[in-house]
Amino acid sequence: MQTHTFKDWVLATRPWSFPASAMPVVVTIAWSWASGFDVNWWLGLWALVNIIFVHAAGNVWSDIADYRRGVDADDTFGVRLLVDGQFTVEEFRRLSLCLNCIAVIGGLALVALTGYTLLYIGIAGLLLSLCYPRLKYMALGDVVIILCYSLLPMIGTSFIVTGQIHWPVLWLSVPVGLITVAILHANNVRDIETDQRAGIHTFPMLTGRHVGAWLYAAEVLVPFLWLVGIMVARIEPWWLGTAFLAMPVAVKNARTMLSYERGGKASYANLDELTAKLQLLFSILLVIGLILSRIL
Repeated sequence: MQTHTFKDWVLATRPWSFPASAMPVVVTIAWSWASGFDVNWWLGLWALVNIIFVHAAGNVWSDIADYRRGVDADDTFGVRLLVDGQFTVEEFRRLSLCLNCIAVIGGLALVALTGYTLLYIGIAGLLLSLCYPRLKYMALGDVVIILCYSLLPMIGTSFIVTGQIHWPVLWLSVPVGLITVAILHANNVRDIETDQRAGIHTFPMLTGRHVGAWLYAAEVLVPFLWLVGIMVARIEPWWLGTAFLAMPVAVKNARTMLSYERGGKASYANLDELTAKLQLLFSILLVIGLILSRIL
């Protein structure tokens, strides 16, 4: 059996994708503080670390399913650790089990410190994570992503750091969630043919690549229109306009996707990773805007 370094194990979890789960937590903590609530910063940090473990476990679990189903093969893009034989399925299974155990233990400890409301949110998130591969193959992956990496973590984090669920935080779940869904959407638009060969169904397969490309563009650009709406309506402060500094990156990503016919599949092969970077930038700028709204 091949030996692996710690770095190898970390890379197996696809750490480039972690902004999708981490940023909703960070934005919620910043929103809670900017809104004047008493924030438990230590529990917030705990929640951040815990959701990354959940995400990492889900990534590894999904890669096992994709490899076995033939979604990941010699001619596909993306993670190749199983395809190239760098890891065995059994090694991935043990890694996913360990990560899930850490996440469950950490989550139960948070429940003990905060309350049973968090238990129901955590169970929903864990079940969706475990069922994600099957649901993704039924063209429901986008729904799971918006729940697991937007709605549930923002509701849960609100409860963890303040002791109550503050529903208005969900105004920010729309822009954050749309960019997160765009990460998956970029992947699925790229892989339409190979996914079809594997006998699975994804949302871009139902719409076709042309419509799928335009939907991706909407997912990365509509968040800015949404921010304008909630700022004009005075639901959120004008300081959130700091997020518009990320708009050139979003436009560039949208143009890359929309030019798929001219550039070919290779031109947007890593657009999922670039979208994760956009999520990181967009959310950090949101956090900066929330901080400024509190101190200025």
